[in-house]
Amino acid sequence: MNCENQQHNAPRCSCTYPGCSRKGKCGECIQYHRAAGELPGCLFPPEAEKTYDRSIAHFVAIHSK
Repeated sequence: MNCENQQHNAPRCSCTYPGCSRKGKCGECIQYHRAAGELPGCLFPPEAEKTYDRSIAHFVAIHSK
């Protein structure tokens, strides 16, 4: 998938995973995480994103508080 907006998106991408090849490639990121039964890091608050726990259960637990 070719992302024409990668340079525009990358500075705003909240993913802190070192070496992420999908940084700024939102469509690829969403596809990757959904295929793994996860959500992309940008949907999590900063402290939760840094745990790299992208599970739906973690998302629900955070947002149910």
